[in-house]
Amino acid sequence: MVAPLSSWPWDNLGSCKYLLYGPLMAKGVHDAWEKGTLMNSWFLHLLILFALRGLIHQLWFTYSNMLFLTRRRRVVNDGVDFKQIDEEWDWDNFLILQALIGAMAFNSAPSLKDLPLLDLKGCLIALLLHVALSEPVFYWVHRCFHKGYLFTNYHSLHHSSPVPQPYTAGHATPLEHLVQVVAMGTPMLGAFLMGHGSLGLVYCHTFIFDYLRCMGYSNVEVFPFELFDSYPLLRYLIYTPRKYHSLHHKEKDSNFCLFMPIFDAIGRTLNENSWELQREIRSGKNDQVPDFVFLAHVVDVISSIHVAFVFRSISAKPFVFKLILLPLWPLAFMAMLIMWLRSKTFLVTFYNLRGRLHQTWAVPRYGFQYFLPFARDGINDQIELAILRADKMGVKVLSLAALNKNEALNGGGTLFVSKHPDLKVRVVHGNTLTAAVILNEIPNNVKEVFITGATSKLGRAIALYLCRKKIRVLMLTLSTERFLKIQREAPAESQQYLVQVTKYQAAQNCKTWIVGKWLSPREQHLAPPGTHFHQFVVPPMIGFRRDCTYGNLAAMRLPKDVQGLGICEYTMERGVVHACHAGGVVHFLEGWSHHEVGAIDVDRIDVVWKAALKHGLTPV
Repeated sequence: MVAPLSSWPWDNLGSCKYLLYGPLMAKGVHDAWEKGTLMNSWFLHLLILFALRGLIHQLWFTYSNMLFLTRRRRVVNDGVDFKQIDEEWDWDNFLILQALIGAMAFNSAPSLKDLPLLDLKGCLIALLLHVALSEPVFYWVHRCFHKGYLFTNYHSLHHSSPVPQPYTAGHATPLEHLVQVVAMGTPMLGAFLMGHGSLGLVYCHTFIFDYLRCMGYSNVEVFPFELFDSYPLLRYLIYTPRKYHSLHHKEKDSNFCLFMPIFDAIGRTLNENSWELQREIRSGKNDQVPDFVFLAHVVDVISSIHVAFVFRSISAKPFVFKLILLPLWPLAFMAMLIMWLRSKTFLVTFYNLRGRLHQTWAVPRYGFQYFLPFARDGINDQIELAILRADKMGVKVLSLAALNKNEALNGGGTLFVSKHPDLKVRVVHGNTLTAAVILNEIPNNVKEVFITGATSKLGRAIALYLCRKKIRVLMLTLSTERFLKIQREAPAESQQYLVQVTKYQAAQNCKTWIVGKWLSPREQHLAPPGTHFHQFVVPPMIGFRRDCTYGNLAAMRLPKDVQGLGICEYTMERGVVHACHAGGVVHFLEGWSHHEVGAIDVDRIDVVWKAALKHGLTPV
């Protein structure tokens, strides 16, 4: 039998749960219409409080996950994985509960509807009641929740989140949140009963309460240890993320206070390691050097929102453009301008694979900027600085993403390796595995293929590989010189299988198209019905043909033992990364000592493919 108040009554409603705010909004609008002012409509104030409290959680979440700012002060170094994200998906249930309780309270007490804007005596009363009642009552109840029946049926859900996050504060059962309603509401209720309630008290007390809770769960140490060394009394008046939630969630037998550790000291449950561990965190000892770095870049303005520190509900799913994102476009555009003017390569996300740290860094440039002639030198400078930084840190392998290895930009990474011959970090473009993924998607019975972007780095390698298999390759190119150069690279007996074509009409009877150059709707309509479009074009082309099928960009699924992965790589499914990313991972796992830059070595395509499968990477 399910324990009472251990699950939310609107669990199965999904996003429709927000319709529960409907009656509050209707009542608020009605009151405002009757009185001609919004100030006295408590129902509208409750909705405003809901929105602002959600914003407090969001801002703390954003700050704590800006790894380029906080990585040295992170308390728990592990990443937040998809399992934790899914379990905490409805973290805001408590906001609905508290809004409904507030609505009932104000509806049953008409005297509360006409309140002053601020009463300082009420604020002082609330502070005293918080210290005298809320703190000790919460401490005692929290200890009870760590015993037997209460922990098994209630509090264990909250402790199931291994990495504290601001959203973790809301991940609990209704019973626990009712206890928090008492802890948060008692000081305000006392002030109101003494005749010193005010609108400002409700807002200020609620915001401070949420702010401190989010700070405690932020997983980032925000207080300098020198502050507590200079003023030792502060150690007992305010908790810290390290002192409280790290140790409390890990050991479960200490640090039970709400915000004030003095009650743990009185109850003899204050963890003795609290102060020293805080000192270690602030000193930066937790900062780790990655073994592998994937150097990415931003695709476009709107997809720049698809990062872990903006909206977790978006970044934890494959990116899809939605109209609801449009209001954020101006902010994203301003961020682009700021990054263009001032930013340098920064850490975006990370995961662990077999005890090794893998990070994704981002060059602060957007896709369109790579095609601006005046921007190329600046982009190469950013990439070069990132490579030199990785080399200095001791990174083993750095893999270049998408346009960061553009042939016209830096020769597929050759520019950097030639300029810095003593690099210890291995620079990898990952295109060998990209070619392998595309080639292994082609059915064995295919006798003819059509390639656009045929003389590109990938197009060349795919064409040379297929002609060795005696597959006829129609290479779309206007440059006879470039075609002949590639044809001469093929074995003499295979050269006849490479055929230059200059028009799309030449492939009207070919049902296997390998697309390395973006196709317009008109060009797609030249393919015969039943055609499958394989592609290595960035960004991926839009499919207009219902009688054809379209492959995704070359990608591979990371091994099952990957840990701390909680963000989708652009449009990829969970756990799936672009083939060039996977190629760098394989390069590191194999311990290869060579750089993989410039032209693709066709002889290594099968070698890299087998190595990827050996290490547990799988085709999508």
